[in-house]
Amino acid sequence: MDRVYRSQSGIYDLTRKYYLLGRDQLIEELNPPPRGRVLEIGCGTARNLVRAAKVWPDAEFYGFDISSEMLKVARKNLAQSGQKDRITLFHGDAENPALAMPREARTFDRIFLSFCLSMIPDWQGAIRQAVALLAPGGELHIVDFGQSEQLPAPFRSLLQRWLAVFHVEPRKHLHRFLTELDCEIGTSSEFVPQYRGYSWRFVIRPPGASRPIKEET
Repeated sequence: MDRVYRSQSGIYDLTRKYYLLGRDQLIEELNPPPRGRVLEIGCGTARNLVRAAKVWPDAEFYGFDISSEMLKVARKNLAQSGQKDRITLFHGDAENPALAMPREARTFDRIFLSFCLSMIPDWQGAIRQAVALLAPGGELHIVDFGQSEQLPAPFRSLLQRWLAVFHVEPRKHLHRFLTELDCEIGTSSEFVPQYRGYSWRFVIRPPGASRPIKEET
């Protein structure tokens, strides 16, 4: 992953600004409890963590990434953001997230993955691992590329070829997997397709009452 991002880490946020659609909606929906702990898996340049820390000033934020190159940029961004004291970064792998953090920092009220599930080989395992880190009443939020199911076929084909250049594979079975997970372990998953299916957004909760998330307008 460092090889992939070594030449991109410094310009990542600028080049992704216009096509990673749905990140800010996810952040607005996090709604962590007061003094809650929030974790971003695959935090990249910490762009999302900085924004979330500003939107939710009463929460504590944590993030980790497998790419050392991205974390270098993330630490520079934190130093410039004014949020350095509220955000803790780790180096780690989404397929074994607990190993990235000290034992006392392995339970979270909110966890989110933003456009990284499509780059994790064992993405199903990563979701299971993330659910295991949730505190009672916690929520796992996911946004990633969908299947562009309501967009023209030529656009879908071009987008898939372009994403493949960056080793990105939209998870077409993500919705089905989460439905199966609900049946298997009793989670409650909500699904919101956005931008005519360009991006998919999910909220996964442990058993109990669910809170609807807003439809795109």
